Amino acid sequence: MADDTVVIVGAGPVGLLLAGDLRTHGVPTVVVERLTEPMTESRASTLHTRTMELLERRGVLARLGELPGGGPGHFGGMPLDLTAADPGHPYAGQWKCPQTRLEAVLQERATELGAVVRRGLRLVALRDTGGRMTVEAVGADGRRESLTCSHVIGCDGGDSTVRRLGGFDFAGTDARREMLRADVEGLHIPDRRFERHSRGLATAHRWPDGSTRVMVHIFGTAPRRRTGPPAFDEITAAWAEVTGEDIGHGRPTWLNAFDDTRRQATRYRKGRVLLAGDAAHVQMPVGGQALNLGLQDAAELGVRLAAHLADPHDRGALDTYDQLRRTAGARTLTDIQAQSFLLLGGAEVDPLRELVGELLRLAPVRHRLARSISGLAAPADATTSTDPDTRTTERTHTMSRLTDKTALVTGSSRGIGRAIARRLADEGALVAVHYSTGEDAARHTVELIERDGGRAFTVRAELGVPGDVHELFLGVEQGLKERTGETALDILVNNAGITTPAGVQPEDVTAEDLDRLFAVNAQAPFLIVQRALGLLRENGRIINISSGLTRFASPDQAAYAMTKAAVEQISLHFARHLAPRGITVNSVAPGITNNGSALFDIPEAVEQMAQFSAFKRVGEAVDVADVVTFLASPDARWVTGAFIDASGGTLLG
Repeated sequence: MADDTVVIVGAGPVGLLLAGDLRTHGVPTVVVERLTEPMTESRASTLHTRTMELLERRGVLARLGELPGGGPGHFGGMPLDLTAADPGHPYAGQWKCPQTRLEAVLQERATELGAVVRRGLRLVALRDTGGRMTVEAVGADGRRESLTCSHVIGCDGGDSTVRRLGGFDFAGTDARREMLRADVEGLHIPDRRFERHSRGLATAHRWPDGSTRVMVHIFGTAPRRRTGPPAFDEITAAWAEVTGEDIGHGRPTWLNAFDDTRRQATRYRKGRVLLAGDAAHVQMPVGGQALNLGLQDAAELGVRLAAHLADPHDRGALDTYDQLRRTAGARTLTDIQAQSFLLLGGAEVDPLRELVGELLRLAPVRHRLARSISGLAAPADATTSTDPDTRTTERTHTMSRLTDKTALVTGSSRGIGRAIARRLADEGALVAVHYSTGEDAARHTVELIERDGGRAFTVRAELGVPGDVHELFLGVEQGLKERTGETALDILVNNAGITTPAGVQPEDVTAEDLDRLFAVNAQAPFLIVQRALGLLRENGRIINISSGLTRFASPDQAAYAMTKAAVEQISLHFARHLAPRGITVNSVAPGITNNGSALFDIPEAVEQMAQFSAFKRVGEAVDVADVVTFLASPDARWVTGAFIDASGGTLLG
């Protein structure tokens, strides 16, 4: 096997989605599964908004075909319309797709992309052999086999062998309540949704094939210790005790019990072994959240692991996966714990249910809970560690100042542009992420935004060439129309730019160099503002990114500084021109800012650069992004035509 092969243990939806994602990045991938054939059990069937987005971007929704809506959602059995998360979203609400169908499509995608799925292999040992992992497995015929790989990913469910062999701590609490469920043919009972009786809770739903899924819980009963699924007699007895109905004449096709166990791995990564899905967290599968949480783990891990394998010295990618998904998992498990208490508690929770019912009448409460269930809510602590493109300040994310606004940020596939796009999305804006050549980087920007609960789409256009602005706005207008039904724009950030190569003296700059610099840095922003005027709504915002070099001499960047001075003139004169429409136009001038280049990995260089700032540190992309976000907000309505020094005091002298 190739040196960078990844072995995924578990061919469920989480493992198969991850396998396909890794293959899109060219990572050799082998999926090991103990079952010789795919499962035929019903299991999970609900997909939420965030998951639908992930599947659409991967072309999986097109393969699945039209999915039926899943009806209204709930919070702890209390009605909650999940479209409250984002009423204008094309996948607002919840959708139904049998897990068996989803697994088949995900396996088809993964194998088409080149992943190898090996069934009938049971994992028995893991060994780190000095920079490599050895996976020992036993086949259905009893033969032992060794696989060597770079990383092992446990996607093998709540009873994960990878988690056990990898020595992961699995903290939490054991089950206190249990619900029985079955798919039964030949029943003719009324549909009921979390119907509370004096003795317990009952749910019945007729599937399109005519079978009925029943779920029942007797208040106050503790889970039984089981070595397999419950007997049908046990389920029929519980159903009769709660509802008074006899369902014993039906023919069960699937029997199952689930409980409110809450456990989570204390870390999702130990060296070259990682966890995703139920291998990393076990929770009550209320409303299908377990499947969705696992698929979102896989989507995050795929891009992070691929980035790490492309640059093994970048240790932050996998650490960021661990931090982000543990935070998201902990938040979801807390919400599920609250729901299980409301759902399966007896008369003792009635006062709390009454109070929560009153709160659910409040739009902000419905919005918060619907976003959490839909996978659109960002962690309360969204700090990351080592990647300057993903580092943010500590904040609680709220969809507030820019809700229902639209934004275009040029050059937002990385660096300051990426940070600006993320901050605008944090505040609620739908962001068009523009790039010229870095398609993968732009898609990663969108993934980061969507992971944090925001909305974004990519737009490609090479600036500084004939037809550039026309191509840009064709993509912007199409993306806005598809997502909002109109092409109106509220915020324009001209961030894209190119610099003179370091060390090039003024006497070495050619006429061709100047033409290229002015075409990208000055002409394109002017024409973009000009073209945007027909789309910009009243009280819109234009922010042009200049440079501290227009006020600070650095001879090797003389030509670049000239173009940025032109940008400041664009801001000054358009500010006067657009004031009657309430549109503000301002310039922001960063100083030395960490853009993720290799230079910022050299401590000595960073220390030297830090001395230019009054704060004795280099800027981070988010430092500039926060300034831009303020200027894009209603709070900056009285600021226009301004030059904003965002250099950390470098220009103080």
